Amino acid sequence: MKEVKAYGAAANDAPLKEINIERRDLLDNDVSIDITYCGVCHSDIHAKLNDWGNAKYPIVPGHEIIGKVTAIGKDVTSHKIGDLVGVGCMVDSCQECSACKEDQEMWCENGSTSTYNSKDKHIGGHTLGGYSKEIVVRDEFVLQVPTNLDTKSVAPLLCAGITTYSPLKHWKVKKGDKVGIVGLGGLGHMGIKFAAAMGAITVMITTSSKKAKDAKRLGATQVIISKDKDQMKEHNNTFDFILNTIPVGHDVNPYLALLKRDSTMCLVGAIEPLENIHGANLILRRKNLAGSLIGGIKETQEMLDFCGEHNITSDVEVIDMQDINTAFQRVQDNDVKYRFVIDMATL
Repeated sequence: MKEVKAYGAAANDAPLKEINIERRDLLDNDVSIDITYCGVCHSDIHAKLNDWGNAKYPIVPGHEIIGKVTAIGKDVTSHKIGDLVGVGCMVDSCQECSACKEDQEMWCENGSTSTYNSKDKHIGGHTLGGYSKEIVVRDEFVLQVPTNLDTKSVAPLLCAGITTYSPLKHWKVKKGDKVGIVGLGGLGHMGIKFAAAMGAITVMITTSSKKAKDAKRLGATQVIISKDKDQMKEHNNTFDFILNTIPVGHDVNPYLALLKRDSTMCLVGAIEPLENIHGANLILRRKNLAGSLIGGIKETQEMLDFCGEHNITSDVEVIDMQDINTAFQRVQDNDVKYRFVIDMATL
C-alpha cells in the first residue's frame, strides 16, 4: 500500500480539503499513473453532496483523469512506462458477463466498479477518484491518449466526451443528417463538436439567444430558441436525431415534436423524473425517446482516436486544486465555459 495526497470531503456538507489516501500495491495486470490533470464533472458535485443517496465518505471525486504511466504489472502488454493515458468513469468490471463480452462494461451484469464511490474489491472500503496525485488501475480500463491534443483539454473527454459521442455513434449519425443538440453546457458543447465533425447539419437548441454566437463558434450551423414557439414549429418533423443534454427534469414534448418519423431523441442529462410525456408525440409518427449512459472502454478509445483525428478537445478553464470548492459553486451557478480541469501539480 502507498499513501498519496488527495482532496476529499468527510461529509456532504464538508468542504473538499487535502487528505491522505492509500493506493494498492501493483497487481500483475495493474497500471500505476501519476495524475497530471483531472476534469470536474457535475457528477462529482452530485456525489459529494449525496444527491443520489449513495455517497461513501470520505469521498474523493474525479473520473476524468489524464496522466503518465509510472509502473506496470508483469502481465501488462498494452501500456508502457511513460505513456500518456486516461482513466474515465470505470476502473473494473467482471469481464465475463454478456455486457462485458460485448464491450459494454458500464452495464456489467455483476456491477462495474466506478472510479470513485464504488466497492473496492482489492483493498476493501470504496474506490477513490482522480482528485489525487496517483491512481492504480486495471490495465483493461486504461486508455491511450493521442499526443497531438492539448493534454489539459483532453480530460473531460473521459466523461463528457464519451457521454455525447456514444449516442451519436449508436444512432448512426452521418453526413447530411439534421441533428439537434439541446442545451449548451459541458455536455452540449461536446455534442456540437462531435456532430459537426461527423458531417451532420448541427442545430443548437437553447433557451437563450445569448448562446447563439458561441454555439456557431463550436460548430453549429443554426440556432433555435426553444422559447420561441413559432420558431420551434417551423422545425417540427425535420430532425433525424436529437441529443438532449438538459441536466434536470423538463417538458420533453416540444423537442419530440421536432423529430421526423422513426427518429430518436436521446437523453443524457436528466437522471430524474420527467414531466408528463404526451403519448401522441411518440405514437403518431413512431418516434423514440431513449437514454444513454457513457460508453464501453473500446468505444471510449474509439472516441479518443476520433478526437485525435479531428483535433477535438473540450473548452476548459484550468484551476488549482485549492480552488475546487469555488469551482463546485461556479458549476452550480452555470459559471463556466465549459468544463473545469484541475492542474494536479498544484496538489
